Amino acid sequence: MSWLFGTEPDDRRKCPAMVELAIAPRTVDIGNFEVHRALPFHTKRLVGPFIFWDQMGPGEFLQGQGVDVRPHPHIGLSTVTYLFDGSMDHKDSLGSDQRIVPGDVNLMTAGAGIVHSERTGRDIRTSQSSLFGIQSWLAQPKNLENSSPGFRHVASADIPSFEADGIVGCLILGEFQGYQSPVLTQWETFYAVLNLKKGARIDIPIQVEERALYLAGGRIKVAGMEYANRQMVVLRPGCEVIVEALDEVHMMLLGGAAMDGIRYIWWNFVSSSIDHIKNAADEWKSGKFATVPGDEKEFIPLPELPFPIK
Repeated sequence: MSWLFGTEPDDRRKCPAMVELAIAPRTVDIGNFEVHRALPFHTKRLVGPFIFWDQMGPGEFLQGQGVDVRPHPHIGLSTVTYLFDGSMDHKDSLGSDQRIVPGDVNLMTAGAGIVHSERTGRDIRTSQSSLFGIQSWLAQPKNLENSSPGFRHVASADIPSFEADGIVGCLILGEFQGYQSPVLTQWETFYAVLNLKKGARIDIPIQVEERALYLAGGRIKVAGMEYANRQMVVLRPGCEVIVEALDEVHMMLLGGAAMDGIRYIWWNFVSSSIDHIKNAADEWKSGKFATVPGDEKEFIPLPELPFPIK
């Protein structure tokens, strides 16, 4: 996916003491499809290593239509793609060619530079289709920002799942309730998907420094305050938090250790160095990035310069 600056709505209600901020995502078009973007936010750029968070859908495509995110570059980040419905075809400049289906975890690490595309498969377009999922970016540690790019795909059957007390979930990254995800990350990271029955309650563990909840469906209550669908609720470090489901709830827990310093983000680039981002922009503009085998004919051009970096 790609990111540029835009209007950022804000939920300015007074939050309970254990909640730092509630973010109302803005709507962005990513190529014939709208997404709901919670991160980056102007007052909250990172939650642990998470620097980008898009909810894709839920949406429907007519026959012959689909997502078409043309080849584009990344540096200094890892993309994490997780689908609840539909499918998406990932191709990258390493030669990876992978269909992502619900429950799989797709982890692409950019390092010094990678190019990828994300499209609805040609065979899927022969009939109506749907898409619903989350794509997030993890900022890389400073000492690995210029490392070699990489790609890993883990099938849903290999992702730990659990069920207890009206809660069904799976663990995408990190550790939770005695489970360990097989997906290795470069920084302490936590990411779980939970489905709660109405009335179910869950204690959010203080196992990582920075944490947030993201509601993909339903309503929850935290310390007497209600939060609804498509909100990211950022929790204060070190606070005990109990979440109660007011409906059937579909939510994600995310976070990790605070990053090792400031991160700048512009377009598809993340780095601790503004000069590094400017150099990557120049290299994309001059055609120095590698191409994507099987998807070489199109690309997303560099946005207009000069550009802001925040």
